[in-house]
Amino acid sequence: MKPSTSTRPEPALSDNALEVLKRRYLVKDAHGNVTETPAQLFRRVADFIAQGSQKEKDTTRADQFYASMANCQFMPNSPTLMNAGRPLGQLSACFVLPVEDSMESIFETLKHTALIHQSGGGTGFSFSRLRPAGDFVKSSMGVSSGPVSFMEVYNAATDAIKQGGTRRGANMGVLRIDHPDIETFISAKNDLRKITNFNISVAITDAFIEAVKNNSEFELLHPGTKQPTQSINARKLFDQIIGSAWQTGEPGLVFIDQINRMNPTPQAGEIEATNPCGEVPLLPYEACNLGSINLGCFVNKNSIDWDALKETVTLGVRFLDNVITQNKYPIPEIAEVVNANRKIGLGVMGWADALIALGIRYDSEQALQLATDVAAFIDYHGKRESVALAKLHGSFPNFKQSRYKNNNWNSERYHNIQTNTVTPKEWVQLDKDIHTHGLRNATVTCIAPTGTISIIAGASGGIEPLFSLVFERNIMDGTRLTEVHPQFEAALKNAGVKNPEAIYKNILATGSIQNLKDIPDALKKIYATAFDVSPEWHVKMQAAFQQFTDNAVSKTINFSESANRADVENAYWQAYELKLKGITVYRNNSRSNQPMTLSKMIAEEPEACSFTQSACLKCD
Repeated sequence: MKPSTSTRPEPALSDNALEVLKRRYLVKDAHGNVTETPAQLFRRVADFIAQGSQKEKDTTRADQFYASMANCQFMPNSPTLMNAGRPLGQLSACFVLPVEDSMESIFETLKHTALIHQSGGGTGFSFSRLRPAGDFVKSSMGVSSGPVSFMEVYNAATDAIKQGGTRRGANMGVLRIDHPDIETFISAKNDLRKITNFNISVAITDAFIEAVKNNSEFELLHPGTKQPTQSINARKLFDQIIGSAWQTGEPGLVFIDQINRMNPTPQAGEIEATNPCGEVPLLPYEACNLGSINLGCFVNKNSIDWDALKETVTLGVRFLDNVITQNKYPIPEIAEVVNANRKIGLGVMGWADALIALGIRYDSEQALQLATDVAAFIDYHGKRESVALAKLHGSFPNFKQSRYKNNNWNSERYHNIQTNTVTPKEWVQLDKDIHTHGLRNATVTCIAPTGTISIIAGASGGIEPLFSLVFERNIMDGTRLTEVHPQFEAALKNAGVKNPEAIYKNILATGSIQNLKDIPDALKKIYATAFDVSPEWHVKMQAAFQQFTDNAVSKTINFSESANRADVENAYWQAYELKLKGITVYRNNSRSNQPMTLSKMIAEEPEACSFTQSACLKCD
């Protein structure tokens, strides 16, 4: 396919979007001067990605890709925007690398990590295979320093690497709940000056959950011999996790057995870790290519424009599949595993914007049903397009050993879930078509936090409620950007509210409009922000989307500063019962350097990818 030569007008972007693009995305010369416009960026990306569709012989594909980005309807993850059509050519947002129990493996993986971070990607690791601290090391006749010490080594290396000159690296460290060093790991980030380039999560097993329920002893196992090293009261261990999460927001929980129950390619390996924000569980050496649909663009006359949304879903799947074809991976092992499964992660942003435009309160049954409908619609039509791509290009190579080949996997999982967009018969027919024609991608859907690309698109992040209607954002070099939610600004004007600047000042101080007397009650109902929504409803919303998401869902469960440990525990139990793949809680002001604060409403780019804040600017 030849690159398109058509031109289009400059995209209509906000001042904040233009500032972010200028500082982090647009091509610069050797002196740091910007030499590319946003239109040229989107054209560069569209032309390069369209070249992955050689068999289609469709010269309009690049124009369609361009229009979807220029109109802010769809955005790929940041490495694609930064690197497509440029020499670096690394287009993936996230990777998982193996860490085996040898010095050679530990430092070979560290080398690969450096290459990935340098190219703009984030990395996840399970340290669960490493022997515990104090364990005998035969080769040196010494003792092991344990997983946490090696995390500190990785953290120091990450500190020294700046991703393509645009951002620091981000990591996820995972340790199984039955590892002998689990107590040290749980408290590893209680001092927030340490391991600053990592988010950490405990891999929770069903066996541990049962032990907590029974208040029984739980065995910790040597990762090499699988023999018990000690027993610990499960309730005590659970309380330690709750206490640390209440204190700092970390560790998060990864429900590793649920993740592997939903692993589409179990014969290709067991999933042990996720990307830095937790929304992509990946096999060792696997990467995922993410992109998000801006749902706020698809509200038309108080309803979702389902036809337009379907077009963008199919376009997004084709775009992301082409990304795999066009990608330059940092090491050959990654290219091999990625091409064997061809996982993509099509997600959403602008969910809060869409609800506001529809007049639906975030914490309502109506919102949950619409979330279910939207997620099912995107998953269904995304997989339909993946079937079409399989007809054209062939299935992902591991398809014959996957859960899709011999099972009615979609129809069995979804038959009890009531949606208004996809019928049970349609899921059954989809499974028949997958069995007959194959599937191009082992996973199709994923909900990322969309920290930076949502700024570019002028959209609310991921599926989060608005953090505030007014806040100031600090980007990487200290530049401060003031943001007022445009729908709220227009709503105040339409309601005839006088002196909006005074209202903005009050919102900067409190983060909410619920107690402001000058705001009409109708607006208070619709414009609920993150701390107006109870933790229970945060979890419910995450679960609504998770039902129809192949990968996982990045979502912060926000708590007020006054929340107690029992509140955190209740959210954990709710998440487990609703079959989430992971959960992250965050109690306001539990970190002095949190990306968004209610006292000043300043959003700052965190030192590492903030798994505990929806304002993460790292993962996509």
